[in-house]
Amino acid sequence: MITQKDIDRINELYRKSKAEGLTEDEALEQKALRKAYVTAFRDNLRGTLETIKIQNPDGSIIDVKERHEEKMKKEAEEAFEKGN
Repeated sequence: MITQKDIDRINELYRKSKAEGLTEDEALEQKALRKAYVTAFRDNLRGTLETIKIQNPDGSIIDVKERHEEKMKKEAEEAFEKGN
């Protein structure tokens, strides 16, 4: 989980890298913090997208996650059939 303190440190390291450069340890810290930030962002986005439901004009509701899983399963089956 990324905290505000981590984000502040990412920004601090960025500003320092532009102004005077980073030491090797700081560069490694920056890389690790950025990786953690991107992972947290992706997880948050995935969680948000998985809860989306779409209501069609006819009133039916589609669960985006289920629809995506069905599509991926169908594509995998088609790819398997082409391979045989």
